[in-house]
Amino acid sequence: MTDGVSTRHTGSVGTAYFDRLWGDEDDPWGLESSWYEERKRAVVLAALPDPRYRRAFEPGCAGGALSVLLAPRCDELVCTDLAREAVERARTRLADRPHARVEQAAVPHALPDGPFDLVVVSELAYYFDAADRAALWAGVRDRLEPGGTLLAVHWIRAAPEYPVEGDAVHDELARVEGLARVAEHREADFRLDVLARVPPGPRSVAQRVGLR
Repeated sequence: MTDGVSTRHTGSVGTAYFDRLWGDEDDPWGLESSWYEERKRAVVLAALPDPRYRRAFEPGCAGGALSVLLAPRCDELVCTDLAREAVERARTRLADRPHARVEQAAVPHALPDGPFDLVVVSELAYYFDAADRAALWAGVRDRLEPGGTLLAVHWIRAAPEYPVEGDAVHDELARVEGLARVAEHREADFRLDVLARVPPGPRSVAQRVGLR
């Protein structure tokens, strides 16, 4: 902050910011206590186009509030976060889910090996500068199996302290080669896009279940 005015980061937000946040607050962003966050998680789950996935990846999982809801729909779930405290909380929350693991890793430079048939990027990409966002989307795309699903959801109200705002994140994502939109959802607060790795061409939910 300078003279009371927020200054936008010129580079990706680093480890120190998240370690400080998790050290200072029991519930950063109100993930555990906010109806907004609870409802948004329900929208995310409803937007997934398949009932179950073989192998899923959730970067930036924070304390695992979404992870624990994704886990029942996955045969294997890989979660990562930059902050040690977040990783420990997520591990505790997922302790009774042996098919889910949580690793401390700094995406986009440390991405798990694919392939995945689902990747969920929730409230993450606006912390990255342009180069890191490009690396994230390319890395995720390359780890998705053909036809695999990428779900991205981000806050789109003003966030001048981050390198970029949520709308720009989704506008960039729409231009990534090798991905095609399956569904989109927009509210005043957040934007959600579901994309598929192509080819083959994207299929709607009705097509996936054999309806014409």
